[in-house]
Amino acid sequence: MAIPPKLQRCAHAKRPRGPREAGERTGALLHWGLIPYWAKGVQPKFSTINATVEKITDAATWRGPWKRGQRCILPALGFYEWQVLADGKNKQPFYITLNDQDIFGFAGLWDSSTGADGIKIESCTIVTMPANKLMAEIHNAKHRMPAILAKEDRDTWLTSTPEEAFTVIKQYPDTHMVATPVGKRVNTPKNNDAELIAPILAA
Repeated sequence: MAIPPKLQRCAHAKRPRGPREAGERTGALLHWGLIPYWAKGVQPKFSTINATVEKITDAATWRGPWKRGQRCILPALGFYEWQVLADGKNKQPFYITLNDQDIFGFAGLWDSSTGADGIKIESCTIVTMPANKLMAEIHNAKHRMPAILAKEDRDTWLTSTPEEAFTVIKQYPDTHMVATPVGKRVNTPKNNDAELIAPILAA
């Protein structure tokens, strides 16, 4: 399935993912912000767009899809992170890409939940983890980063046991990550054009 690239993503947008169904890999657009199967199709009041690696094996929201092997890969060309500036008030967005993978994949989980109306909603979340050196400097408020999969770890993430899959959640080497300061138009979800990733001089 061909999925057109987008330069902007927001919470609850549809995101592509690639789980295995009946032994075959498939691509699909899912609701971003995981809705657990037990939630009866209702988005939790707390944010579920990110699943912290420290809690994916036992937190109520994540442990079901984790134990059932509902892991997926969310493809990306890059992603945005915000750096808190020295004044403690203003922030500078950065567009993060990789120099060893033009298209890379975030480690993710997916689940399916059926609402009272019988409509099934498939949704997903991105696994996050403690930041590497570069990302700690940029995401300096919380020092977190998404779990980016090395090419050689994709199959393990999708097909192995939970125990084996957990071993490929690793900090991506900061030597392979490129951070480019961009304009603050990325903060408006309706914006979706090439200017969003145009380099600017950092503040």
